[in-house]
Amino acid sequence: MNPFETLRFAVGGLAANKVRSALTMLGVLIGVAAVIILLAVGNGSSQSVKDSIEKLGTNSLTISSGTGFGGGRASSSSSTKPLTVDDARALADPASAPHVKSVAPEVTTSQTAIYQGTSHTVSQVVGTYPAYFEASNSKVDKGDYFSADDVLNSRKVAVIGSTTAADLFGTAAPVGKKVVIGGTPFTVVGVLATKGGTGFQDPDDTVIAPLPTVQNAFTGFGPVSQILVEATSAGATTPAQNEITTVLMGTHGLKDATSLDFQVSSQQSLLSTQSDTNKTFTVLLGAVAAISLLVGGIGITNIMLVTVTERTREIGIRKAIGAPKGVILGQFLAESTLLSLIGGGLGVVAGLIGSHFRIVGIKPVVIPASVWGAFAIAVAIGLFFGSYPANRAASLRPIEALRHE
Repeated sequence: MNPFETLRFAVGGLAANKVRSALTMLGVLIGVAAVIILLAVGNGSSQSVKDSIEKLGTNSLTISSGTGFGGGRASSSSSTKPLTVDDARALADPASAPHVKSVAPEVTTSQTAIYQGTSHTVSQVVGTYPAYFEASNSKVDKGDYFSADDVLNSRKVAVIGSTTAADLFGTAAPVGKKVVIGGTPFTVVGVLATKGGTGFQDPDDTVIAPLPTVQNAFTGFGPVSQILVEATSAGATTPAQNEITTVLMGTHGLKDATSLDFQVSSQQSLLSTQSDTNKTFTVLLGAVAAISLLVGGIGITNIMLVTVTERTREIGIRKAIGAPKGVILGQFLAESTLLSLIGGGLGVVAGLIGSHFRIVGIKPVVIPASVWGAFAIAVAIGLFFGSYPANRAASLRPIEALRHE
């Protein structure tokens, strides 16, 4: 029997039990689609976080008080000294830190903003210096930034994010308008370009104002939340980080580099850590989805065993008139492979369609290798899980098969 006849008999065998064949294909379809979509979600999540980090600028460094995660060399310290504006001034000295381009101390709070009766809770009100905009890669879409003179004179001016602007002003132009933030009136001088991103905090829901203005109105003139530093170039982040550590050890009176009360993190270190975390996350999602393929394979085994049992007399007749073992084996293997082949193909289509929709706020990004890989594994599963029923059919003795009721 040539391959075309084997395929024709296999198609006829599947067509004889359309519903059963369709349900078996559905199991494979779900498995393949799950692999493609879940890996796409993992890849999309990784890409989204990567884009958000890169938007902060590849040559920016963040200094925060205390110890913890962030890629710095901070460790446990019994007396933690908070970061201050004086620390920022020390870092801005080119003689002590030649690889530091600009320094922007920050204080942050959350306040309610009101404009003509419309109220909106701003998730992040930042008090800082003009250098913050370049260091954080925050570009103005309308209006302008506030100036160093605004900082020196503690003027009540603010640059707002696109989300804040939309929620407070709607379609009206915000620039030049007065908005009351936490009971203090501010004049909007600029609106930032949309950054976008996913996560618990919207980066576009922000108000940025001169540091002394925010300190006087909301936080007080105490420690700063963190200090944002811009290195002279992306390649200068490592020497800049070393200079920052040396300068702050001096201002904090520290002599042991293993017992720092601050941490310095770069976007590159965050990207590296995030990449490792998301690789693990994506592999985990893929492993979970692969279970669906395994279940589909078990379904193929069960259906093919039932098929062999139902067609035992047919097998006996064919073997009695001279059909060799290889022909019987080939036919049932062809049937199981067709089940996985068609189910896998439909699964690829379903997976690609499903990846066009946002899932839990994440835009899936399809990994091409996952498409071919899932399809190939589905076909391999059909061959593997169909081999036992096919071999069992081919091994039946003709006389016993003919006596089967």
